Amino acid sequence: MLTTRELDKISSTRPVFVLNASGHLAYVNSALLKIAGIKKDTPNPPGAEYFRDNDGAPNGAMTQKAYLPIIVSNEKVKQSFAEGSVESGIRVGDEAASLGITTLCDMATGGASGYAEFESYQKMFATGRMKSRIRAYLYSEAADAMDKSGAKPGQGDENVRIAGWKIVSDGSNQGLTGRQRQPYLNSKSHGIFYVPPDELKKMVEKRGKQGWPLAIHGNGDAAIDSILDAVELATRAGIDMKSLRVRIEHCSILHDEQIARMKDLGVVPSFLINHVYFWGQAMRDNVFGPKKAQLLDRCASVEKANLKWSMHSDAPVSRMGTLQKIRVAVARDLWKEPGNVLAPQEKVSVEAAIRAVTINAAWQCHSEHEIGSLEKGKLADFVILESDPRKVEPTRISDIKVSETWMNGKQVFKS
Repeated sequence: MLTTRELDKISSTRPVFVLNASGHLAYVNSALLKIAGIKKDTPNPPGAEYFRDNDGAPNGAMTQKAYLPIIVSNEKVKQSFAEGSVESGIRVGDEAASLGITTLCDMATGGASGYAEFESYQKMFATGRMKSRIRAYLYSEAADAMDKSGAKPGQGDENVRIAGWKIVSDGSNQGLTGRQRQPYLNSKSHGIFYVPPDELKKMVEKRGKQGWPLAIHGNGDAAIDSILDAVELATRAGIDMKSLRVRIEHCSILHDEQIARMKDLGVVPSFLINHVYFWGQAMRDNVFGPKKAQLLDRCASVEKANLKWSMHSDAPVSRMGTLQKIRVAVARDLWKEPGNVLAPQEKVSVEAAIRAVTINAAWQCHSEHEIGSLEKGKLADFVILESDPRKVEPTRISDIKVSETWMNGKQVFKS
């Protein structure tokens, strides 16, 4: 964890802001603490925390809902996002095409510069150079700006569309901020509710009544409990939540009874499957212990329950790469321990993993009528691979080269 002790050596006068790759933690120097008005007697914001030295003074490390106001209140930061986003987004589209990806979901649209971010996506396609579609989920932390804009679910076209509303209910497990039923291994901490359960119930009911498909971030098992409670309450209030296809983002630690509740409520998971590959060893040895780590990313269990599950990279938490995701779901191998696996009972077939990243993913973002499978009347998106992923060793799936990527019947990448 970086603190003012390290960052003040870089500069004691110029503000320094470092974002953790998870997006759930940030680190700033004393100059930025001063600009933000964060002092020893500054209380923690609701659902957030300023980490502190032994004397109670903030040490520069903070959780997501603590650093977000610093960013969104800074006009220079918002301007830089708006000015650079079009060309940056086009470069992301180029990378996606080279990886065989034709559609991206942005799960925090508006987090930095409000509705202007959705407009920047439209500008990307107006250039004629964008090589991947976008399904945007509006970020609840920018709710006021999005509501004022008049944005609606389904707004846009086949290239750029507002697909839903995103809520982040807790933090990350590897950062020990995901909200758990029991404390973390060798810790007294249960993690953090970014959105308290009672508030989450109100948010889900409000957005459900407005017809918003919901993607709710939930890592810890207690956070997932709160999400299911909120969806159940909204269902009892007469809202057709099943039609909204509520998805739990990450859905990391999942118990059997939660899977049963998800099936009853029509809730589906989207797993950050690289949690297994990159952090599986740490989850087992440092975060949860070997028993609870068996509950991480339960692909086979939700497949058996006939839930339309999907997988994501959560870039930049892990790099984009669909073949890598398929490899991990099938092999569940560990980056730090070659030859070892985590929770082998949760391995799935290659066919199931392919469904998760094609037709299931399209269904989750209400786009199965146009993408996700090769059928008459759909947009002609497909990828040509140099090898059949069903016929290679599971750990070699991620090494398969993409020969060509086609979007809407046009070739957008050729190796």
